Amino acid sequence: MTTPETFELQMSRFIRAPRDKVFDAFVNPKVLAAWHCPRGMSVPEVSVDARVGGAYRIVMQRRDGGRHVVGGNYRELRRSDFLSYTWHWEEGSMPTDVQTLVEVHLVDKDGGTELSMRHSGFPAAAARDSHNGGWTSVLNRLNDCLDPEGSAGTVTLLGDARSTFTRTVRMALAEKGVAHKLEEVRPHTPRLLAANPFGRMPALLDGPIALYETSAIVRYVDECFDGPSLLPAGPTDRARCEQWVSLVNGHLYDTMARRYVLQYVFPKGEGGQPDRKVVNQAVAEMPLQLQVLEQAYAHSDYLAGASVSMADLFVAPLVAYLPLFPEGKQLLGDCPNIRRAQAVMAERPSFVATAPALG
Repeated sequence: MTTPETFELQMSRFIRAPRDKVFDAFVNPKVLAAWHCPRGMSVPEVSVDARVGGAYRIVMQRRDGGRHVVGGNYRELRRSDFLSYTWHWEEGSMPTDVQTLVEVHLVDKDGGTELSMRHSGFPAAAARDSHNGGWTSVLNRLNDCLDPEGSAGTVTLLGDARSTFTRTVRMALAEKGVAHKLEEVRPHTPRLLAANPFGRMPALLDGPIALYETSAIVRYVDECFDGPSLLPAGPTDRARCEQWVSLVNGHLYDTMARRYVLQYVFPKGEGGQPDRKVVNQAVAEMPLQLQVLEQAYAHSDYLAGASVSMADLFVAPLVAYLPLFPEGKQLLGDCPNIRRAQAVMAERPSFVATAPALG
C-alpha cells in the first residue's frame, strides 16, 4: 500500500517586532481581524479558542461581498516559539473535505523576528500554488500590522521624485493613505533591474512582490488598499479614464516630457543647449494635444467622472512641468480650462506632498 503524494508550501518573513507580539497576532482575535486576509479584503468575523484542541474560524470578505471562510483546530501552542493548526475551507478555493496543516516557527533575529511557515498536506501542486499568492499578501498585511513603520515597512517605491510616472504612483499611494518609502534610484541600476528587467522606473515592492509599469502599479494600489477608488464607477467614465492613461503612455509623455521638458533638463544640443530641432517638433505637436485636454476639462475639473481618478494622476504631473519652460508657458496661456483644472489638482494634499525639488 502506498501513501498518496502530498505537496507543501514553505515561506519565511522577517518582521520588525518581538516574538511575543508576532505569536499573539496568530491567536488574538482583534489582531487577526486586522491582518489575516489578502490585500483588498477584510475580516468581518473571527473567533479563536487559543488552546490545544481549540477551534478558530476566520471569515475573509471581498469588496463585492464574496466570502472565503477558513477554520480548524490548534494542534500545538508553544509560546512564543511555535504554533501549529489545521486548516480547512468552509467556503473558498478548496474542497471542504481537504484538511491541511500550518506550522509557524518564530526565532529572534536582528532585533525582530524571523517567521518560518510550512503549510503542508495539499493534495495537488495546483492547490499548493493557489495558496502561495494568498499567503504572500496575508504576510504583507501582518508586516503592516506589526512593523513600527506600518505599511512603510512593507511598501517601497523605486523611482526618482522628478519623474512624472513616479509622481503618479506616489500620488496614488497618498490618495489611498498608504504609508510607503520612496527609494531614489536611477534607470538600469542593479537595484531597479532586480524589480523591473527593463530597468525603467518606477517599480513597486510590496514585501516580496515586485511590480512595474505605472498603470499596473496604480491599479494594484487601488485594489489592494482602503480609501477612495481611483477608478470611476460607470463604464463610460472608466473607459474615459483608461483612454487618458493610454494617451499619456502613447502620446503625451513622449511629446511633453521626453522630447520637450527633458531637452531643457538634460540638454543634448550643441554647446550644452536643448536640441532645437527636437524641441521645435515637440512644440509643433503640443497644440493639438493641449486642445484635446482643454475640451476634456470644459465642464469639469476632472477627466473621468466627478472626482479624481487615475487619469488625473497621470496627466497632472506631466502638465505641471510645461509652464516652467517658455513654449509650454505660452501654449498654456491659451488653455484656461487646463489651468483651472491644474489649479484644483495643485491644492490636493497628494499633489503638494509629492512636489519634486527643482533646480
